Amino acid sequence: MARYIGATCRLCRRASGKLMLKGERCYTPKCAVERRTRNTAHGRRRRVSDRALQLLEKQKARYTYGLLERQFRGLFSRAEKQAGITGENLQVLLARRLDNVVYSGGFADSRAQARQLILHGHLTLNGKRTDIPSRLVNEGDILRWKESSTRTDYYKQLLESIRGKTVPAWLSLNQETMTARIASLPLPDETMTKFDNKAIVEYYSR
Repeated sequence: MARYIGATCRLCRRASGKLMLKGERCYTPKCAVERRTRNTAHGRRRRVSDRALQLLEKQKARYTYGLLERQFRGLFSRAEKQAGITGENLQVLLARRLDNVVYSGGFADSRAQARQLILHGHLTLNGKRTDIPSRLVNEGDILRWKESSTRTDYYKQLLESIRGKTVPAWLSLNQETMTARIASLPLPDETMTKFDNKAIVEYYSR
């Protein structure tokens, strides 16, 4: 599976803002974006073209969900073929990815960590083991921890830390059984995205 293996914080700097790619670290003074902002004196900035702004929004979305260009373009093509507004369809498809569900459900501090949990087979979807982070979930799907994985130190620590976490309205989390259920498909305004979907549509329309 192809993936980005460069410096994670560099992606945030390219996107000109925090993308929360390192989980809890992004909230601390150790965040590289925070340090760079404090220590850098900005001079005059040149005007940015509309095309560059559209590219920036597309890259923000890609970096946030950890997708390569070919993967992102394929998901956009799928959104185009669906009924409705393409940009909103894209938001929903991104939110329905299994790695995003694991992250949104509080089982991981970042989407990268969520992908690792899935690839290592720690979770089951509807009672079956799955190791495909890009898989799209459906309404009614149930995400559980594999029995053997409940004996790991990570799971034991998660039992304590997850009690203070909140999940999106379209997810139902049982903190006692550590089970997440897709209560409904997410609406565009429930995806908590930080990019302009209209700009992405305009970028691919040229």
